Amino acid sequence: MKLLLILGLLLAGSAQALTLPPPERLGLGEPQAIAVVEPHLSVAARPVTVVYRGHPAAPLLARLLGADWNRDPQREIEFRALDGFVSRIPVARFAQYRAFLVFARDDGQAFQVDNLAQNEKRVALGPYYLVWDNVGAPALLAEGGALWPYQVAEIALRPSSQAALLPKGLAPRHRESAALAQKFCLSCHQINGFGGDKMPLNLALRARQIDAPTWQRWLLAPQTLKPGTAMPPLPDTLSGPEREALAARLYDYLRALPVQP
Repeated sequence: MKLLLILGLLLAGSAQALTLPPPERLGLGEPQAIAVVEPHLSVAARPVTVVYRGHPAAPLLARLLGADWNRDPQREIEFRALDGFVSRIPVARFAQYRAFLVFARDDGQAFQVDNLAQNEKRVALGPYYLVWDNVGAPALLAEGGALWPYQVAEIALRPSSQAALLPKGLAPRHRESAALAQKFCLSCHQINGFGGDKMPLNLALRARQIDAPTWQRWLLAPQTLKPGTAMPPLPDTLSGPEREALAARLYDYLRALPVQP
């Protein structure tokens, strides 16, 4: 175990991703049960609660990435999934909300989920699934599953993404929009090479190729443009006007970005 942790620290320090060990080798003692409103199974009018088993993220990250992993709140934890999904989450969020890395359901059922928004059935969640204690947390319930990466196999401590998402010369009004793009878009897509590998088209270019109404349909009702697509719409836990405004803000931000190769 000591050798594994030393290796993990060395890899994290060299900006390479650390492959997560199996649960029995984490050395964190007995896993905990955590009940969450499962965003991939829920719709706004019908929340579904699932109880998982795993470990609180904060001590696990400290063990794997080093005790000072949260020293700089602007840095980001990168969670890389088996299917190319990449979620980079600011360190500051882990101080604001409780997160858990889980590896099983508490009721003994298969560790999988039906991802309703992506039209996928019985999706495997392992090796690890990052969940948030969203019961009684309206802000977390409203954002849906945007920051709930599953099939997590690697983690890394990364610099802030602000240099990539807010290049010099971009108007300050786009700062919040950049954070929203990272939350809702960049786990699968990319901006000028920054983002996920699941569907790595450059959104800064794509936003220039389609008109505003088409962009709205892609973000609010992608099935109407491409039936069977795995692209989820913006979460229905937001109101209709909120979803429309969010889609418009993202479009405005992406078209303002310079397109890089």
